[in-house]
Amino acid sequence: MIDDPVRVARAYLSRVAEPPAPALAAFVAEHGPVRAARLVRDGMVPTDVDRQTSARRARDRAEEDLRQMAAQGGRLVIPEDDEWPDWPFQALTMAAARRLRCGLAPLALWVRGKGNLAESTDRAVAVVGSRSASGYGLHVAAEFGYGLAEAGMTVVSGAAYGIDGAAHRGALAAGGSTIAVLACGVDVAYPAGHERLLAEILEQGLVISEYPPNHSPARHRFLTRNRLIAALGDGTVVVEAGRRSGAKNTAATTSALGRVLMAVPGPVTSSSSSGCNELLRAGDAVPVTSVAEVVESVGRLGFDLVEATGNRDVPPQGDAMRVLEALDPMFPVPTRAVAVESGVELARVEALLPELEAIGAAERIDMGWKRTPEGTWRGDT
Repeated sequence: MIDDPVRVARAYLSRVAEPPAPALAAFVAEHGPVRAARLVRDGMVPTDVDRQTSARRARDRAEEDLRQMAAQGGRLVIPEDDEWPDWPFQALTMAAARRLRCGLAPLALWVRGKGNLAESTDRAVAVVGSRSASGYGLHVAAEFGYGLAEAGMTVVSGAAYGIDGAAHRGALAAGGSTIAVLACGVDVAYPAGHERLLAEILEQGLVISEYPPNHSPARHRFLTRNRLIAALGDGTVVVEAGRRSGAKNTAATTSALGRVLMAVPGPVTSSSSSGCNELLRAGDAVPVTSVAEVVESVGRLGFDLVEATGNRDVPPQGDAMRVLEALDPMFPVPTRAVAVESGVELARVEALLPELEAIGAAERIDMGWKRTPEGTWRGDT
């Protein structure tokens, strides 16, 4: 690891600024990580980058951090790696381009666990909710975690008390994969009462963070890490949430990234479910009451249904179908025009078109998109 100058540079950069650091990210994109790290270390950077890095630029512990991670069976995963979850983080990159506060992919991720991060996030759902969960919420979260894992989906959450822990435990009980995204270093067991749970996750899944080793949790870091939870899942299920819950922050980020937001309805007398009921009343979230409804909601273009039934005539579902039908098989259609024609919001169209391309249903041509022959389903005729 320490023989790789790019990895060492990104290890240094991950410590030198408090994420998200948009000016530093842009600087790294412009100069490359190795040169950017050298310029930051020497203080030869623009004013906006200097503001984000000056307090820590002398704190170069990159090689020490990499050695510590290796000794603990961990690693630094960087965008140059095959293991980097490039597709999930494209949503963060697009959000940053639109100057949304939730935007910006991490410069690197510190990872512990036996799984492959890219493979683990290929089909994933985030399950979040209140720390002060009711028995109802804990039961639903555990059932959803178990059922999603049984369906071959990775359960992503934040390892907190309450809903997060129940979802992780459900996935583990099913022998499935789960990812804990921390607001501290991956070598820090937080919360302390979940030390054993985190150890179990390391055996079946992954513990990840954009914060270097020995970083302690802080309130603002929980809000920052929530964007990663939202990005790594194809959708987010809010099981229980109060009106001012941190889970609602993850919910807002999920919507901003064009991901599917789902909420579990709760008793009208329960303050723990007031946030979920509010999301549903406002039309911000899709109601889900079972694992099957979650899978249906996040199923990529309906192909989960195709695989489950073996019926190749089943077309993409919902928004994906509307986007696909807005494409012309002969002439490229600009993305914004696709949004207008389909009636699907632009951010969602921008997220769906690459997915349609990935399964061969759509093709990018210059500044527009076309429908391919594979995107014309037999059911259309």
